[in-house]
Amino acid sequence: MSKRFIFCLRSAVGVGALVCAFFVKAQPVNSALTDPHLWLEEVQGDKALAWVRERNAVSTAQLQAVPVFAENKAKVLGVLNNRDQIPGITRRGDYFYNYWRDAKNPRGLWRRTTLDEYRKAEPKWDVLLDLDALGQAEKENWVWGGSDCLAPEYNRCLIYLSRGGADAKVSREFDIGKREFVKDGFNLPEAKSQLDWVDINTLYVGTDFGSGSMTQSGYARIIKRWTRGTPLAQAEVMYEGKESDVAAFATVDKTPGFERIIFGRSTDFYNTEINLLVDGKLIKIDKPSDATLSWRREWAFLLLKSDLKAANKTFKSGSLLAIQFDALMKGERNFEVLFEPTATRSLSRGGPSITRDFVLLNIMDNVASRIEELQYLGGKWQRREVKAPFPGALGAVGMHDPFVKDDPLANHYSMSYLDFLTPASLYLGKAGSDERELLKRNPTFFDNTGMRTEQRFATSKDGTKVPYFVVYPKGAKTDGTNPTVLYGYGGFQISMTPFYSGGWGTTWLQRGGVFVVANIRGGGEFGPSWHQSAVKQNKQKSYDDFAAVAEDLIKAGITKPQHLDIMGGSNGGLLVGAVMVQRPELFGAVVCSVPLLDMQRYHKLLAGNSWMAEYGNPDKADEWAYISQYSPYQNVKKGVKYPKVLFATSTRDDRVHPGHARKMAARMMEQGHDVLYFENIEGGHGGAANNEQRANLVALENTFLWVSLGGL
Repeated sequence: MSKRFIFCLRSAVGVGALVCAFFVKAQPVNSALTDPHLWLEEVQGDKALAWVRERNAVSTAQLQAVPVFAENKAKVLGVLNNRDQIPGITRRGDYFYNYWRDAKNPRGLWRRTTLDEYRKAEPKWDVLLDLDALGQAEKENWVWGGSDCLAPEYNRCLIYLSRGGADAKVSREFDIGKREFVKDGFNLPEAKSQLDWVDINTLYVGTDFGSGSMTQSGYARIIKRWTRGTPLAQAEVMYEGKESDVAAFATVDKTPGFERIIFGRSTDFYNTEINLLVDGKLIKIDKPSDATLSWRREWAFLLLKSDLKAANKTFKSGSLLAIQFDALMKGERNFEVLFEPTATRSLSRGGPSITRDFVLLNIMDNVASRIEELQYLGGKWQRREVKAPFPGALGAVGMHDPFVKDDPLANHYSMSYLDFLTPASLYLGKAGSDERELLKRNPTFFDNTGMRTEQRFATSKDGTKVPYFVVYPKGAKTDGTNPTVLYGYGGFQISMTPFYSGGWGTTWLQRGGVFVVANIRGGGEFGPSWHQSAVKQNKQKSYDDFAAVAEDLIKAGITKPQHLDIMGGSNGGLLVGAVMVQRPELFGAVVCSVPLLDMQRYHKLLAGNSWMAEYGNPDKADEWAYISQYSPYQNVKKGVKYPKVLFATSTRDDRVHPGHARKMAARMMEQGHDVLYFENIEGGHGGAANNEQRANLVALENTFLWVSLGGL
């Protein structure tokens, strides 16, 4: 593949970018017409922003007046700005690239160094672009959106810049040798674009070309071939998806001897149709639409999301299959199984990583990680395993660059390890051997003496065992008095694996709070089946699982309802919103971040249309019948005692519309419930555009929790 991402570390602060229901009669599909809060969906509307400013003033005044707020913010900011944290790196040729933010560079630096320098305690970095200086010069609040550089020289790059952290980005061509943007180069205005290099003078580009060029989800529908020096309007159309698709895309693999160009479309969030360009013609690749196809040199790999019957065999959902790429194109189906799931073992949904001669599998077993190295020798695949302590998160990404002659890192890979009480370490491993070099280790941000982690299992409403992790502070007793945060997500096959958080450690664990992470259905902890068991008409199972974990925490004496908070963002915001409405007696407080909440209109707002494969289509009466049972905005009631709740979102979130949080807060306040609301003007779906904003947001949330749960 043309893009190689070597190491990406979770934020040292964040959690991850994180049963008896009250049933109501399904509401008419057109009931949104009577919604009195539709005006709050006007993202930049004067009336809506005035409401936001008023609510922000109330919330910040109340929470910032609590003495612990300033301490929380200082601790979190200290973690975020710590210059000893591991710089995440991406290899391109002889250099390792990094994007870095700290107190001196709040918007960030794009920079690079060599491996020899990276090994040092204080590497010398070659700064390529200073976003603070750029933003000041252009009077824009630029947020880094990534880069894509043209192999093999990597001297020309496409730089993506976001205003305030939104998903829509400005695309600009950058000359690394000159350290400047290319005047009249490949530059695009703000849009949710998709670009890839063909050669120095040619791009494949999907962007907003005008009326009809975007899907209903707001992504590119048309891919064009754009030649340098010609108007974009004259670019040749290469591929078109449908307006109902999520997006169209193009991928250029320039691996010497194995060059391939792929065009395709995501028909929904989980299904794709892809085509190989051969002699100017597109040939559809015969694969299950819900299987993920990846490739390396002569090999093709299929990660299955459903059972596949082929060559008189049945391959299980969650399996990884290998076949020669040319054989796949010829219609052969002599797949070899590289991984088959069990009741507890699953493969990372990202599929395999690669070196020149090895395939690397990132495997979870009971939500703990291990790595398998596979090599094709003597006509069959050989394997060896690398284990990690339980419960830890171990990950590996190949470092090979096929454009480097006699690549000295051909079979090396970066390997990271962390757990709830152990900061991340980054190693340079060599496949096929036990050779391993420690490159970097994150600082220890809190004293974990006396702390411990436990994996427990709750029993959900239908009898399913649901795992969850409990991180105990020093001296914790099972007397029901512990302030406890229960975090969850439960969607899109995203797994909640162990992580180390300096922010939570310093502001919560060290103060005596318990931190809990639930591995509920809808996630990917046990592969595709764990996810698929809680989508569309079965989404309620995620909420039953989450409530079951809360009940188990209370039954075990770890906490009591008045000391228990639930917390989640995005789909996790929907999770805590739904469970808050269904089981309010279980909780004392709720933090609901960048959430979906109005599930009657979610598909009409920003990228919401792309998620109907997860939730269903509320415009269809039979699907709205089950969505309406849990949609928080339609089910919250006057006269019910709900926990205290803090809604947090971002004006610049162009993925999940801020109207969800705005309208829910407004409705609950009208009904007389105890609600605080905070909306950051910048930040996109991540909620914050720089470390200062992130520290402020985390401090508001943690202060709210500590006060609400009786920690003061």
